[in-house]
Amino acid sequence: MTPDLVTLHVWRIPRTAVPRALARMATHPARLRRMPGVRFAKLLGTGTGTGFGPGDTDLTRWAALVVWDSPAAAAGFDASPVGRSWARLARAGVRVELRPLTSRGEWSGRRPFGEPSGGRVTGPVLALTRARLRARRAVTFWRAIPPVAAALHDAPGLLARFGVGEAPLGWQGTVSLWQDPADLVAFAYRHPEHRAAITRTPTEGWYAEELFARFAVGDVVGDRTVLGWAAPAGDPETARGNA
Repeated sequence: MTPDLVTLHVWRIPRTAVPRALARMATHPARLRRMPGVRFAKLLGTGTGTGFGPGDTDLTRWAALVVWDSPAAAAGFDASPVGRSWARLARAGVRVELRPLTSRGEWSGRRPFGEPSGGRVTGPVLALTRARLRARRAVTFWRAIPPVAAALHDAPGLLARFGVGEAPLGWQGTVSLWQDPADLVAFAYRHPEHRAAITRTPTEGWYAEELFARFAVGDVVGDRTVLGWAAPAGDPETARGNA
């Protein structure tokens, strides 16, 4: 079943708090999955988004992606032990509320976003890619990424982008936010560097498991600079998205 609400929580922490964040990454995943109303959840490290490779890690930014049974269940996250713990650690945080539009592939053997039927969207969208790399193909994958990352940096309509991962190596993902679905489509299917990477994927056999999903952005609550948001600060329509 396709969920009505997915939330992405992102926290910026001081460097002095990195050891405590690493400890939370070891103990909080199971606690998060056991929260009432949680269908699927992942705690994630992040990267700067400049290379999406092993040297791209950003130890001062961490994230949680949560699929909920209902908006009422999601409303309890900030007051939960996991939510409060990360809020105490962070110097800034942001929550992005999402509605699945399309999803293809699996994550940890599951289809966490169901089989959404799409639908017309006129506001911002978020693209999530996630893959578990085959160890023997990882080096060729990382060599192929720099041209795509460089092209993404200058892509028209891009609001924010960063890497995500469940582990430092081999469990790679990207998050990108776009001002309009047309901007995302233009980059994904018309930009030569990205099209070349798509063409190589089946022949190179980079991934043991992969997922690609798109979401309508319903609201952005908190400090958008944690995401690296590039939209003008006074643009309320972009900030609220498809709410």
